[in-house]
Amino acid sequence: MIEKITSIQNHRIKNIVKLQQKSSERKAQNLIVIEGLREITLAIKSGIEIKSVFFCSDIISYDRIHEISTLEDQIFDISREVYHKIAYRESTEGVLVLAEPRFLTLSGIKLRENPFLIVLESVEKPGNLGAILRTADAANVDAVIVCDSLTDIYNPNAIRSSVGCIFTKQVVTCTSDEAMEWLKKNKIKSFAAALTASTFYHETDFTVPSAVIMGTEADGLTHKWLHGADEQIKIPMNGEIDSLNVSTSTAILAFEAMRQRNFYK
Repeated sequence: MIEKITSIQNHRIKNIVKLQQKSSERKAQNLIVIEGLREITLAIKSGIEIKSVFFCSDIISYDRIHEISTLEDQIFDISREVYHKIAYRESTEGVLVLAEPRFLTLSGIKLRENPFLIVLESVEKPGNLGAILRTADAANVDAVIVCDSLTDIYNPNAIRSSVGCIFTKQVVTCTSDEAMEWLKKNKIKSFAAALTASTFYHETDFTVPSAVIMGTEADGLTHKWLHGADEQIKIPMNGEIDSLNVSTSTAILAFEAMRQRNFYK
């Protein structure tokens, strides 16, 4: 049976807002908020379990909802007012869901014969994380390792800016020490992106098992990674500024690696 919700004061709606705003609530309830048909479809395809569905029947039909969810209950038809309260954007087709997150570990990463990975140190902006995950999907990297993260990988803004690519790639959170040990154990060469490097990225051999290590925009990589990585590399900067947005830099390095590998799939 579908329950109708027309008040923004409804306890379920208030809970969604809390889940959107607070990482602590997402952790305590073991729930994440996914908005939009594309994002929800990718989540389901990856094996994410949907717990409840909220849709606005003024925008999307129940038949369309039934195509993406097999839930018999926990389906709620919300008014436009309620939808506008909980939706980040109106272009998400009138539907969002609560789902159980999935957390992978380093030992669970499945690698191809000649892997390429993206490692992020202390990423703090969900939008940057999402953009990098979108690059990871487009470049078809093996995995994204998020070290000493300052943001929740399931922050709604990260999910939204990744257009659901958080669900298409293997994403692992761990400490920098754990990541370094795992890379060495798996014989994956690490390349730290640094302004102080003497080698340019296009002079680097990415045809071997590789990982690019990216730091924050404000401070770059810490001493741990700058001196713990196998090599340091940089992107030529010929203008007035000395650095690019971290998601842009990551895309440049990832696609150079894919070019060297003839864009294998």
